[in-house]
Amino acid sequence: MSITATELKLNLSKYLLLAEKEDICITKNGRPIAKLVSPYQDKLKLVDELFSSVPSDLNLEEAREERMNQI
Repeated sequence: MSITATELKLNLSKYLLLAEKEDICITKNGRPIAKLVSPYQDKLKLVDELFSSVPSDLNLEEAREERMNQI
């Protein structure tokens, strides 16, 4: 969900309750400035999402070499 900073100011308690269930992106002048997230979000799910973006056949040494080639 994305809301403006003004909307957040006007309805803070509403968005604090909603942040327990979903992430809320706060924008100002059309640009993201903050994000409300639940402290109880599933950390294992987040780690899985991060690691699933890395190819399974890539080892640590290859990743280092690839990173150095990008610099």
